[in-house]
Amino acid sequence: MKKYKLKYIVVLISFMVSFSCQDFLKEESISIQTTDGYYVDEAGFEDLIRSNYQLLRDIHKNRDLVFMGTDVFTSPGWDKISDGSQGGVLNVYDVRYNASMGNLSSLWTLLYRQIGRTNTAITRQSDIQGMDEGKKAIRVAEAKFLRAYAYFYLVQQFGDIPMPLEETVTGSREVTRVPAAEVYTQIINDLTEAESILPTADNTEYGRATKGAAQFLLSRVYLTRGWNFNNSLGGSPADFDKALEFADKVIAAYPMVSDYKTLFPLHSENPLEETFPEQNDRNSEVIFAVQYSDNVLTNDGGNDFHSIFGGTAEDIPGATGRTNQYNRHGSIGNYYTTPATYRLFDPQLDSRYEHNFLDAMVALSDVKGFVPNTSQPDVKIDIDQGDTVLFFPPWNRSFPDAEKGMDVGGSKPYAVLNVDEIGINPLTPYHGQNRMPLMWKFWQPGIPYDDAMGTFDYALFRSAEAYLIAAEAILKGASNGNLGDAEVYYNAVVDRALGSNAGNDPHKAVDPANLSSLETVSYRANGNLDIDMILDERARELMGEYCRWYDLKRTEKFIERTTAFNPWTAGIGQLEAKHYLRPIPQSEIDRSIPSIQQNNGF
Repeated sequence: MKKYKLKYIVVLISFMVSFSCQDFLKEESISIQTTDGYYVDEAGFEDLIRSNYQLLRDIHKNRDLVFMGTDVFTSPGWDKISDGSQGGVLNVYDVRYNASMGNLSSLWTLLYRQIGRTNTAITRQSDIQGMDEGKKAIRVAEAKFLRAYAYFYLVQQFGDIPMPLEETVTGSREVTRVPAAEVYTQIINDLTEAESILPTADNTEYGRATKGAAQFLLSRVYLTRGWNFNNSLGGSPADFDKALEFADKVIAAYPMVSDYKTLFPLHSENPLEETFPEQNDRNSEVIFAVQYSDNVLTNDGGNDFHSIFGGTAEDIPGATGRTNQYNRHGSIGNYYTTPATYRLFDPQLDSRYEHNFLDAMVALSDVKGFVPNTSQPDVKIDIDQGDTVLFFPPWNRSFPDAEKGMDVGGSKPYAVLNVDEIGINPLTPYHGQNRMPLMWKFWQPGIPYDDAMGTFDYALFRSAEAYLIAAEAILKGASNGNLGDAEVYYNAVVDRALGSNAGNDPHKAVDPANLSSLETVSYRANGNLDIDMILDERARELMGEYCRWYDLKRTEKFIERTTAFNPWTAGIGQLEAKHYLRPIPQSEIDRSIPSIQQNNGF
């Protein structure tokens, strides 16, 4: 700034101060709000309620404790167990599995942040001025639904937990764990009140909690309490009747769509033939979902479920490096399907197998003079853009080496990996690292590499699950289902997956964990329905939909199925009964006075 300009500015300021010093110095903040000054009218209260929904995005991106270390998802590299590989803690459950794990404190903190926001809304309702009482009651019911949902996650993961029910306005380090049975009572009270007040989906803004959402969550909560883990939840056989009652209400109001794949982003299996269809995440079956937007300013990083599952296509012949055509976040996904999971599906009859797994990968560019077998360096082939370079045959069709790729001495100009060979580290020019079919269920085309800006809503409640809840409740003693016995509900989901093959008998492996066996058995229920069949069907229908660990915990099949299906847990795992509850995060223990008690065994 030139000196003469500075002189005039100083004179001007002096004049303004002398003219009206009092007015000039008076501060009136119009951008910094406090809760007491903002949550006082309809506009402020509406913003408070909306903030509760936003946290659902972060909560459901915190998924290690729901996906990993189960029978459906694991980490790759299990062939290195014999070489002393340590493996990931959430699959091995060794001494590293302790209260200091970051994913414990992360999920704990997010859920209590959600509870804090909902408690603020519930506590302040009587102070809101100028708002229609009926509308306010609906918003409070939404908050109670969301509070119940957060407590339901917490009590399943950690057992007895702190249960604040009012807004926190002063700092305190005193924390008291409440018995799980009391938490379930509060969850049901919140949901029952919400269900009586919330409008139907047709009478509210899309994305908000509805009567149907409360009914669905009540069915899941009653089902879980009915199993009464360790006799600690206050459950009884009557809970299964309530689970069936609410599941029937959901089924009546939310009909399943006819084609399973339309529930998820539409895409071509060959990225070179992608037509980028218009995506539609609203349908009759989805009851409640995490909402995403195509506005980058409000999407909070977007839905990244399209990019978190293994394997990878970046090192196949003809790959073009990091590409959005086979987008894998961070070059490879975090969650790999266990080999046994593929063997739960009928690859020929069940449409979910085709949609969920990409069984062939193609070259994205030409490759000249490719050496498919390093032991024969003089043998070279040309690969054209669009040629198949990697094929995963259906698990019930095992190829001998003579019918496989040139990389292993066969004749085909592409690699072929049977299901017992997926996820194996030894490399060939075709196989790459940790090679297995892409878990393709949530793949959304047209997203730039690695930015995770998916816009497709992530479904949390679907009526297909309500059918399976009803089947499970009847299996546990509930009666008078609107549709009939447990097998009617179960087979309805199977038949939807079969599409034009409905009524046929789809077959899975008799022993999914025995990868060398091709022996099969029908998974249509015909007088033989049991809890393992329901868990198999939940794996097929709900894979990656944020419920697997909870399913195994509820049915007390966690150790049995994870030890059988998860290669790491089967090989060197130390899974035991104490792992049915997570350790209380050490960070929570450290900041509480007196320190709250840790779960047994940790």
